[in-house]
Amino acid sequence: MPCCMPGVAVVPALLVSWSSAAFIISYVIAVLAGHVEPLVPYISDTGTKPPESGVFGFMINISALLAAITMYIRYLLIEKQNESSHFVRSSCNMFTLCIGLMGCTGMGIVATFQELAVPSVHDIGALVAFGSGVVYITLQSLISYKSCPRWNTYLVCHIRMAISVISCIAFIPMIVFASKVSMTKIDWTPGEKRFSIRISTEIHEDF
Repeated sequence: MPCCMPGVAVVPALLVSWSSAAFIISYVIAVLAGHVEPLVPYISDTGTKPPESGVFGFMINISALLAAITMYIRYLLIEKQNESSHFVRSSCNMFTLCIGLMGCTGMGIVATFQELAVPSVHDIGALVAFGSGVVYITLQSLISYKSCPRWNTYLVCHIRMAISVISCIAFIPMIVFASKVSMTKIDWTPGEKRFSIRISTEIHEDF
């Protein structure tokens, strides 16, 4: 099984490193170019205008691929563990993988269709990416609990569930606030109407 081969753990580590670099590099370029304000912009705002849009699209598409590979490795790992422990149904494991891959597809849509170019498609991709991501990590947290104590410690499970809860708490207000502001306007100034709502949305998205 590929998930049992030494060195596979480098894939999720690479995913985190690459994705962090994608957000940081596009953010720095966008701020230096004067395209966004330094204070918690939308992630998509930092990849809307060239040259940062090219960097953002390229790197996020690779992140989506790495995420899909990571999820597949996780799926194989659970299948292997399940052969001896039978702690979760194989269909549930497959369902969780499919939800995760939906999120990866959403990431690809966000990276390919810029916020100002095709806003409706971009917004659908973002909703799929964030929504599927929250559901995926919640399902993985539940699977982790079911695999205790043989394959996971309760500390690890608690940490995963805490991340899931925080993600859920951030996701719901983000959707509510985002529905009240223009998603195609990226130049905002303090004191402007709905500016505070915009900032609240950005903070919850970054979480």
